[in-house]
Amino acid sequence: MEVKSYKDLLVWQKAMDLTSLVYRVTAELPPDERFGLISQARRAAVSVPANLAEGHRRSSTKDYLRFVSISAGSLAELETLIELATRLYSIRSTSLEELVSSADEVGRMIRGLQQGLEVRLSSPRP
Repeated sequence: MEVKSYKDLLVWQKAMDLTSLVYRVTAELPPDERFGLISQARRAAVSVPANLAEGHRRSSTKDYLRFVSISAGSLAELETLIELATRLYSIRSTSLEELVSSADEVGRMIRGLQQGLEVRLSSPRP
């Protein structure tokens, strides 16, 4: 399949699924976390697909790689916030397992995209 848009990227689609899941799970956290953990986790989650999309639209592979790297950083932040939420609050184990599994999958896909872009950058141009 030819990639015409960032929306065609499976990693972007999976990151959007993860973001939707983060919104659903964080809605179950205590209301007093609205401006803390909930807000921070949602911003980190949104940043993952947003940076993948922005990077895909950049004109150079180097810029694309930079935005993919930012996306990976946001995912690591989100994983940390998920861990903190589980330490502070009782999140249903099925929701937690789904979040962790989804984040792991997106992380693997981001690393694969990074490696592919790094190969493209290091390949001699014809």
